[in-house]
Amino acid sequence: MFDRFGSDGSEDDYETARERMVRTVTDRVDDDRVLEALRAVPRHAFVPPDRRGEAYRDRPLPIGDGQTISAPHMVAIMADRLELEPGEEVLEIGTGCGYHAAVTAELVGAEGVYSVEYGEELAENARERLAETGYGNVSVRVGDGREGWAEHAPYDAAYFTCATPSFPDPVVDQVRPGGRLLAPIGTGFQTLVLAEKREDGSLERSEHGGVRFVRMRS
Repeated sequence: MFDRFGSDGSEDDYETARERMVRTVTDRVDDDRVLEALRAVPRHAFVPPDRRGEAYRDRPLPIGDGQTISAPHMVAIMADRLELEPGEEVLEIGTGCGYHAAVTAELVGAEGVYSVEYGEELAENARERLAETGYGNVSVRVGDGREGWAEHAPYDAAYFTCATPSFPDPVVDQVRPGGRLLAPIGTGFQTLVLAEKREDGSLERSEHGGVRFVRMRS
């Protein structure tokens, strides 16, 4: 049976697999809304057709151009750490296939998600997938993630789906005082770092374990 995404699995099969995936990450998050977001987003729609049988395994998958879609547990952990609320404005650095942006859209509303992708083809494919799956109001542009997206600043939160040596100053500047930033920090060993921006512009940081992400491109 062919579903509307062109694979040989049925929607019922995908829903069953998605629910199983959600159960595997339940113990890693505190916010039930994050689990509901994972339930809502059809991850199989964001991976290449030949990978859709693996879409709901808790592992990263290649999406082309040397990039990956993050493992579901990592997407869940990042969303949970950011404590996103409806109506917030969020900057994502590294659109990739668009899956993480869709999960964020479930939490804050698609019109509040702004995503920057370095690769033009990835960005275009992500726009198409987001539109097809009901998240067409997510804004995606091609550009250098280090520069953020000043046009829509200030943001309540910003996160990186790729490793960066540090939080780039332009992105920090675009987050409002009291806002949050989250990124895999490091060039070799990487640490997931959460930072809250103080009124004076400095960052109060906390570390949340070792991670492994594709490096930000330049």
